[in-house]
Amino acid sequence: MYKNFLGNSPNWYKSTIIVFLIFNVFSIFVLGSTITAWIFIAEFIFTLAMALKAYPLLAGGLLAIEAIALKLTTAHGAYHEVEQNLEVILLLVFMVAAIYFMKPLLMFIFSKVFTKVKSKTMLSLLFVLIAAVLSAFLDALTVTAVLISVGVGFYGVYHKIHSSSSDYDHDGTLDRTQLSGETLDEFRAFLRSLIMHGVVGTALGGVMTLVGEPQNLLIGDRLEWDFVEFFMKMKIVTIPVFFAGLLTTIVIEKFKWFGFGAKLPEVARQIIENYTDEEDKNRTKREKYNLRVQGVAAVLLITGLALHVAPVGFIGLALIIFQTAFMGIIDEHQLGHAFEEALPFTGLLVVFFVIVAMIHDQHLFKPIIDWVLSLEKGQQPAMFYVANGFLSAISDNVFVATVYINEVAEAFKAGKIDREHYEHLAIAINTGTNLPSVATPNGQAAFLFLLTSALAPLIKLDYMTMVKMALPYTIVLGGVGYLCVKMFL
Repeated sequence: MYKNFLGNSPNWYKSTIIVFLIFNVFSIFVLGSTITAWIFIAEFIFTLAMALKAYPLLAGGLLAIEAIALKLTTAHGAYHEVEQNLEVILLLVFMVAAIYFMKPLLMFIFSKVFTKVKSKTMLSLLFVLIAAVLSAFLDALTVTAVLISVGVGFYGVYHKIHSSSSDYDHDGTLDRTQLSGETLDEFRAFLRSLIMHGVVGTALGGVMTLVGEPQNLLIGDRLEWDFVEFFMKMKIVTIPVFFAGLLTTIVIEKFKWFGFGAKLPEVARQIIENYTDEEDKNRTKREKYNLRVQGVAAVLLITGLALHVAPVGFIGLALIIFQTAFMGIIDEHQLGHAFEEALPFTGLLVVFFVIVAMIHDQHLFKPIIDWVLSLEKGQQPAMFYVANGFLSAISDNVFVATVYINEVAEAFKAGKIDREHYEHLAIAINTGTNLPSVATPNGQAAFLFLLTSALAPLIKLDYMTMVKMALPYTIVLGGVGYLCVKMFL
């Protein structure tokens, strides 16, 4: 029976789930509902921390079902949380799918930057800037997917030539021996540093706008901020942090600290430039037309978001319809692939809301929120920033932000805080969950996505390497963000 339980899952995974489920039943009768609810939270955070071994939707989902079965919350309460956050779910389902059809344009842009800019420092800055700008208007997960595609594509070109038994160029100036050993290691280090700069850029841009991260939309919805207003409210923290992040990029590249600074080997540059030139020459009229359609879609996206013409998810759905209609995509299966990336995380988000409903029904965070709100008014935003930052570094920032903004919203509705202070706390929660969370892959979905991608083993990017490379950004982004919150809120 045990061997068949949960199919072919690893034994440690099966054992962990069995222990969790049995212990929770024991706990509810012996320790009571409040302590059991805290145990559920600890177990749920553990499933997030183990996301590299097993996607947390499965174990977390079983915990959510058990929480309802043990009456720590209700299905109706969970549905109410989902209903309250429907716009976030629509964002994930439709906006990510819309950007799927825009990937050729985004890859075209990154490819041109990759091959035309010779300075590694300038190239790193451009990757951070482009990733930040794109993440401010798109979903950071999708931008990371583009970075991964570019990295895998260029590595594939290099590997193809490296594995070839014939010389690469017809003049005989380049052969396989030039592509091995130190050259390959240097090429991997170059790609590794560039991709890490890019994913940090998604965090820098993602914190700024309403659609940059799922929790931003949730916070904006609670405060009734539109796209422009959200940016204006956050800029007191996000703009200084953005420039501090760019300065960090320059410093760690110049001094080659924390695994950065590797340059593109000349032989690899020659291979990739030849490849991209060949791609440009062979691009068909249909492909060029599709790029124009995607360009128009990008303009419509930015315009729609800036003018707040419709809920974000509806804008994403409209872009899906626009792009597929004008690019002639009429096969249902072609459409289906666009939704594959977002749906697992969407399912996980619904599980989040079950846990959030349990926290709300059991009033778990009320004592903590009451304690923070009992401090002097000027100390509260910084305390929220620190608490959110610490939890987001070890857990998922969407989960943390959801819990805290809900509790603060309840305090505002109860008349415990005024509107201005409510906004200050919301800014602290948003920046606190977005900035320090770059410390580990557990905190940022984009980082976790990169770490579990096909690119990571190719460029020798493991968990501890990512933590090490993210460390300077964690210190600077987290520190500057804290100072801004402390000084200005």
